[in-house]
Amino acid sequence: MTSRTHGSASRPAWVPPSGKPPLASRMMRATWRGLPAKLHDVGWEPGLVVPAADGSPLLTDHYFPRAEGDFPTLLVRSPYGRGLPWSPMYGLLFAEQGFHVVLQSCRGTGGSGGAFDLWRNEAADGQATVSWLREQPWFNGTLGTVGPSYLGYVQWALAVDPPPELKAMVVQVGLHDPHALFHAHGALRLETALAVGAGMTYQHQGMAPFLRATLRLQRRLRDVTTAQPLRGAYVSALGGEVPWLDDAMTHPDAKDAYWRGASLARVAERLSVPTSLITGWHDVLVDQTFEQYDRLRQAGCETALLVGPWTHTSALRQGWPEVFAESLTWLRAHLYADPSGLRPTRVRVHIGGENAWRDLDDWPPTTAVGSWFPTAERHLTPQAPTDSAPLTSFRYDPGDPTPSLGGPLLSRTAGPRDNSGLEAREDVLTFTGPPLTEPVDVVGPVSARLSISTDTGHADVFTRLCDVDPQGRSVNICDGLGRLRTDGQEPSRITVPMSSTAHRFAVGHRIRWQISGGAHPRYARNPGNGESPVNATTFIPVRITLHTDSALMLAIHARSSGLGPAVNG
Repeated sequence: MTSRTHGSASRPAWVPPSGKPPLASRMMRATWRGLPAKLHDVGWEPGLVVPAADGSPLLTDHYFPRAEGDFPTLLVRSPYGRGLPWSPMYGLLFAEQGFHVVLQSCRGTGGSGGAFDLWRNEAADGQATVSWLREQPWFNGTLGTVGPSYLGYVQWALAVDPPPELKAMVVQVGLHDPHALFHAHGALRLETALAVGAGMTYQHQGMAPFLRATLRLQRRLRDVTTAQPLRGAYVSALGGEVPWLDDAMTHPDAKDAYWRGASLARVAERLSVPTSLITGWHDVLVDQTFEQYDRLRQAGCETALLVGPWTHTSALRQGWPEVFAESLTWLRAHLYADPSGLRPTRVRVHIGGENAWRDLDDWPPTTAVGSWFPTAERHLTPQAPTDSAPLTSFRYDPGDPTPSLGGPLLSRTAGPRDNSGLEAREDVLTFTGPPLTEPVDVVGPVSARLSISTDTGHADVFTRLCDVDPQGRSVNICDGLGRLRTDGQEPSRITVPMSSTAHRFAVGHRIRWQISGGAHPRYARNPGNGESPVNATTFIPVRITLHTDSALMLAIHARSSGLGPAVNG
């Protein structure tokens, strides 16, 4: 245990209250398996009022170990309420392991005063909460933060001006850039925006209201996402207007004044607080996590990265034993000075296709970029073309948009899916390599270099990497979308980031490149005429032509890594 050093001599002894954690939380806690054994019984002090910077009351619950001695404190600030599942996952579990846990509702949520804003108040409210902590008799001056998604954003907000007590952060499937959550290269992440709107509006009200809102959104999703215009159509699905959601959806440019101060990316560039990062290969925020890791490494900040076979939500469900163990180990190392559980390398990733974990010295590891080129026969070849002639084309009709399937979403349909039905559509191109005679390991960033011409001048291009097994099942690995303008028959060239992966293509499997004009409703439809996808009332089909000098670029891990050979065609 840490020693009390934070002005405790002048404070009265703290008498722990007798309250027990909520019954529902204890019942959920009892259902989990594969977690560390409980070290302490847990007490509960609910409904504490913490004054925000402007005096707004921030409702806060305090969980604590029922044991003698001093314990470090974890601050968990959430816009999703303080009940299930946050109470057992953070309040109970971490208090059992020897931490005070302060679980607080962000302003305008969970009974806290003031009005919720998507990002503008978190830095000041976090600092006000730390000021309050300094006055608590049980606070020993050692502080950590932990939490997922927006609970990660509030950690970055506190780290804008990190208090001296802050000794460690654990950002799980975490956000630092709200604009990038809603928009990708000018395209609206429509389904994600609606899911975020439902979560932020209803989850803090309790599980039952949130479940009803989620089901209502699912029932009305098609009507909402095909409305003309799209703007305001969400009201029927979300039960009313959500001003911040409307603002976020209608400001696609990250440089717009609306987004000023929203991104906290640069916080990592000057941070010295040890920070653990956790994500999943199909997490909607996976690319933000990789950006955080890169900036922390460049700053020389102590950091660690765990990437599992998870979506945004499954990381906190099926992946929770690994996520909790990783988080606990990091917090023990930096709040208890107990590094015994830390792994010897900074990075641990799950290798898809092999179902195995691998420790790496860094991310991305040293790789060679292998380029695969499309052919008229719909094959993939390592042989580069000699020209940029038109290769093949397809017609994208926003009136019958190419549907989205799996991938990094917030819905239950996220993750790897069989793409065979999708690839049978006439508006989806596929290019497939030969059956592999030895395994190929793609470990690192994936991208597509596209040479495209169109007949309307406006198009989106969705590009996806798939693994085709010997039975013909095509499973998505990673993907990305780009927006482009073209002029006449001359092709425009665009490089589309397709996120990153760590995946083994096994012997007998084939590498497939999938290309289409969109993925709806994951992304809002491109109207084909240059109009805003949110305000458009007319839609024009577009013919998209792929040229021969396009390429799929894969980070091929060398044989020396022990993961497999470099691709040789």
